[in-house]
Amino acid sequence: MTQTLQYDVVVVGGGPAGLAAAVKAKELGLNVLLLDENEYLGGILPQCIHPGFGLHYFREELTGPEFSHRFVQKVKQLGVEYFTSARVLEIRNYSNLEKVVLFTSPKGVFEVWTKAIIYAAGARERHQFEIGITGDRVAGIYTAGEAQTLMDIYGVMPGKEVVIVGSGDVGLIMARRFSLEGANVKAVIELMPYPGGLARNVMILRDFNIPLFLSHKVIAVKGKGRVEKAVVVKVDENLREISGTEFEIECDTLVISAGLIPQVKPLKKIGVLIDPATGGPIVNELLETTVPGIFAAGNTLLINDLVDYVAEQGELAAYGAKIFIESGGIPSKRWIKIERGENIRLLAPHYLSGERDVYIYARVKKPMEDAVLRFPEINKKINLPVVKPAEMLRIRLKKEEIAKAGDRITMEVVQ
Repeated sequence: MTQTLQYDVVVVGGGPAGLAAAVKAKELGLNVLLLDENEYLGGILPQCIHPGFGLHYFREELTGPEFSHRFVQKVKQLGVEYFTSARVLEIRNYSNLEKVVLFTSPKGVFEVWTKAIIYAAGARERHQFEIGITGDRVAGIYTAGEAQTLMDIYGVMPGKEVVIVGSGDVGLIMARRFSLEGANVKAVIELMPYPGGLARNVMILRDFNIPLFLSHKVIAVKGKGRVEKAVVVKVDENLREISGTEFEIECDTLVISAGLIPQVKPLKKIGVLIDPATGGPIVNELLETTVPGIFAAGNTLLINDLVDYVAEQGELAAYGAKIFIESGGIPSKRWIKIERGENIRLLAPHYLSGERDVYIYARVKKPMEDAVLRFPEINKKINLPVVKPAEMLRIRLKKEEIAKAGDRITMEVVQ
């Protein structure tokens, strides 16, 4: 039998964005319900036992479990209602202030009527078939998140001779994690001509003498029952394989850290428009999607490199939900579109009102030194000594600056 509940706002996802959104919504006086599919709150943070979290948000360095613990404690102290092991089956949008979230949990099947939804379900990892790795179907192939979960949640060592595909932050952190546990990390293979992680994480490879092969890709796996070899090839400037450059690396484990894809399927089903560049929803400055009353935050919105930004977005979405519920919508005289210019690969939010200050989150297409970040329409320039695709830009635009624009603002990075 389906049970019916009613709340002002439902937060889907109990990671850092969802936790921050639920806490802020409660502090703003909203009746909030938090749903998470895992057995515990925190998202992936409980398995991220390394330091480096909270430097911006808490002004101190924390591990992932410490960061999530602080928010979970706030959830409990404020009396935020939540369900774990809760799987969202469907989201229905009947009108601006009438929405339904249907979910199951060990406590039964529930239909929740709500005025607003903050969707913060995070992202999923790319798997071997999405990045063109063929060969034998064998054991010993993991995504970085799977390997991290085995090691840091369940205490299981996935392998001893390891090749890591991708030099993003999680891949680099796992290279260190394996090394600290006594494994031999044979190589990190990176498709692009530059590393994909933050500079502080790239240092890990030097510290542990781990080879980094830039402009290379793993094209196949060989083995009987378990991984025995990874086949690697060099690529040219157009990322095409160079014939005759193939070589093999003996290993028993292949860890894939080839990027994340925002979890947006339930949003697409109700008509939310998706930005092909971010893979996440198109949103306004309060992180409301193109469906009124549906907000997005964290890695569902765009892939972040700092959990601090994820929490910041969760709080902003809660603030947006508060305004939406009180006003029956997000009031604005006009919306100004912000567009990607030279060397900007992605950005969010996509629409600004000029009625409040806004943080723009963006990534460049390619590295550049002595760069200038420009918004030509509002005559704003910022000198940047270096920009990298791996490091997100977070730029504050004041409402007075935005108000100068016509119907659009262009963001570009030039030399």
